[in-house]
Formats: sequence, C-alpha cells, structure tokens
Amino acid sequence: MIKRIFFSILLLLFLLETSAQTHQVLLSTNKGSMTFMLYDDTPLHRDAFLELVKSGHFNGTLFYRVIPDFMIQGGSKDSRNAPPGKFIGYGDPTKTVNDEILEHHICKKGALCAPRQPNDVNIFKQSDISQFFIIQGRKYTIGQLDTMEYAVNRPIKKQIISEAYPPEKRALLKQLKKEEKWEEARKLADDVKDEIDVQYALSEGVLEFTTAQRQAYTSIGGSPEIENEYTVFGEIIEGIELIDKIAAFKTDENDRPFNDVVIKIKVLK
Repeated sequence: MIKRIFFSILLLLFLLETSAQTHQVLLSTNKGSMTFMLYDDTPLHRDAFLELVKSGHFNGTLFYRVIPDFMIQGGSKDSRNAPPGKFIGYGDPTKTVNDEILEHHICKKGALCAPRQPNDVNIFKQSDISQFFIIQGRKYTIGQLDTMEYAVNRPIKKQIISEAYPPEKRALLKQLKKEEKWEEARKLADDVKDEIDVQYALSEGVLEFTTAQRQAYTSIGGSPEIENEYTVFGEIIEGIELIDKIAAFKTDENDRPFNDVVIKIKVLK
C-alpha cells in the first residue's frame, strides 16, 4: 500500500512538471517517433531550437552518431542526403548559444542535450544548437555511484588535507599530546578539521549525486559522467523505447548507422 502511494506521488509530480512546461516537439523518424518537452528555464536553447524546428532545419537530417550505452546524436545539416561512409556532424558555428547548464537538469536517459566544442576551444561551454543528442546511458547500482564519487573526490580531499595539515602541524600536534596539553591539542585538531571542511565545501569538481540523480541513474539510467558539461534543455515524455532501438543499430567506423535514421521534427505546442 505504501509503495503504491509512493509511486502515485512520483507519477503526479512528473505529470505536474510535464504540464508546467510550455513547449513540446514531436521527433519522427523512419524507425519510429519520440515526443519531448522543452524546459522553460533554458529559454535560450528552447527558443533557438524551436526556431530551427519551425524553419525545417532538422527535417531530412540523420542520427549520424550512435554510441550504445551513451547517446544518439543527430540534426547536423551536413547529414542531409549524405552518402554512405562520409564523415558528417560538423554542425553550424553560426548557431551557438550561451550555456544554460543547470544542476537540476540531469543527464538521465531521454535527456535532450546540446553538443558543443571541447573545453580547449570553448571555455564558456557554448552550445551548438544546430544539432542535438539524446542520452541513452545505462543503469547504475548505488555502489557504483558511490565508487564514482569516491574516485573523483578522494584526490580533491587528499590535496586539501595536505595543505591544511602539513608536516609542521602534524609535528606540533604530536608534541602537544606528548606534553599532555590536551586543550591546545584539541583546538589545533578542531581548527584543522574546520579548515578542511570549509575548503572541501568550496572546491570545484566535487561529485555528490543528489537524491534525484541516484533515483534516475538506478532506475532508468543515464550518463552521470557528463553531468554539468552540456546543457540539458528538454526530456523525452513518450517513445523512450526508440532510443534503445536506434542505439542498437550497427554502425561504421564513424559511429554512423549503416541504415539511415532520417529525422523530421515539428512543434506540438
């Protein structure tokens, strides 16, 4: 009974979130269709994407880059009528949008994301909205997510400790204990601990999965390794099985499916 109520609440929250968004698009292919809602709190991406959809920019383009357990990517104009074996996916440098990376829009399965150039040539993480990718990812266990956090955070914590608790402070604490100056020793230890905690809390790059992330990655799956690297500007609300279908297609050396998956997108609302 409690379990049934819990899932009913989750369903209600999902329906409320979905209905609260203003715009939806239908992505049709020769292999099936998907419906997406676009987030209203990523207005730059939403509006630019809708403009391109209305202009017919994506119609006739392909899902040209397919990587199982990661994502399917399409929409680049140079994929339209591209002959087999041709390298495609250059996008359009005139269609860049400033990033709208928001922590609560996560890289779960079905997330609609904007690709971009690498950090070394794109330090502000601007998106190329002339194409898009959809997360497939995979499911994780709680233990795997814990391990990912530990692998990322341990070196950060280790560096902070080395700076906040250098050999001279270690020696001083040891001497205070030897002299039984317990109050001074306790104060020094507390000061070091407080400094470590503060510096860790302020550190960039610390990985701590939220409850929502853990629920998503252990149930439907996703790609947590790219969190906060790309703008997520929408999510799938119908036809999620098509992601797996496309991701399973055999591909060439450039990750392009041998059988073309042709795209057409229209605005539903």
